[in-house]
Amino acid sequence: MQLRQLEYLVALARERHFVRAAAACYVSQPSLSAAIRRLEHELNVPIVRRGRRYEGLTPEGEVVLAWAHRILAERDALRQELSALGDGLTGTLRLGVVPTALPAASLLTTPFCDRHPSARVSIESLSSADITHGLAEFELDAAMTYLDDGSLRGVRRLPLYEERYVLLTPVGGPLGDATAASWSKAAALPLCLLNSRMRNRRIIDECFAADGATATPAIESDTVAGLYAHLPGGRWSSVISHAWLHMFGVPEGMRVVPLEGPVHGPRVGLVTGPDDPPSVLAGALLAVAREAGVREALDALLRTYLDGGDH
Repeated sequence: MQLRQLEYLVALARERHFVRAAAACYVSQPSLSAAIRRLEHELNVPIVRRGRRYEGLTPEGEVVLAWAHRILAERDALRQELSALGDGLTGTLRLGVVPTALPAASLLTTPFCDRHPSARVSIESLSSADITHGLAEFELDAAMTYLDDGSLRGVRRLPLYEERYVLLTPVGGPLGDATAASWSKAAALPLCLLNSRMRNRRIIDECFAADGATATPAIESDTVAGLYAHLPGGRWSSVISHAWLHMFGVPEGMRVVPLEGPVHGPRVGLVTGPDDPPSVLAGALLAVAREAGVREALDALLRTYLDGGDH
């Protein structure tokens, strides 16, 4: 058995197509198919369901795939550990981030790159479900996600911050000069919010409901950037996580207004996979995260806006 055969199998399971998998591995389709057939012969089990096209893996193939992910991850970990003993940490840290935590990701990745200048970081914006899958299949080294996600099992968790919700509203609007606002008053404003597929929106809707209100936004977005794109101009308001201020700040002509009642959301943290000990890259990121002071940095930023740093 060769590592290349395992790489081909992982690519085939990911691409679900022989030609695309071969292209991803920079080999011909016949070469990839022959290598997987040799792997089947060596292990004496059928791995791929074959018809006129790729039809998935057999039960035995799923077992082989799981081991392939683990073996390739161990190979990468060996390379990283050896590089760390030489000229310093190298390789690419694969970091998955839920979309609502992306604005705060640089609080970890920038000091990581400062400490390990020969290493690189690849960030993917992923759903919680995709992050769980990516960690389990060793496709991710680490992730920034909600720590109360019930699907996360057998992983390390390092809390980073707790989402805090505030109203972002035009200075000239109905609540533009308010010292604080209720959730029910915020619900009455022309709103731009994330859509209901996003975890953040579902949490915010629960906060509105706790104050006897229902928000009916005129604009919905599936990204924080799409939401912020509508805020300049003085027409729309939004309820945001304070972490978004790190990347987007407060648009001109708007201000941050504290919300009365429930304003704390779930904890966001750094999660690493089931490998024990963690990979060298994941361990290095954990070390950076323990010293980064993410919670303190975000809370201090929020205070500057609440204490008069609004536009």
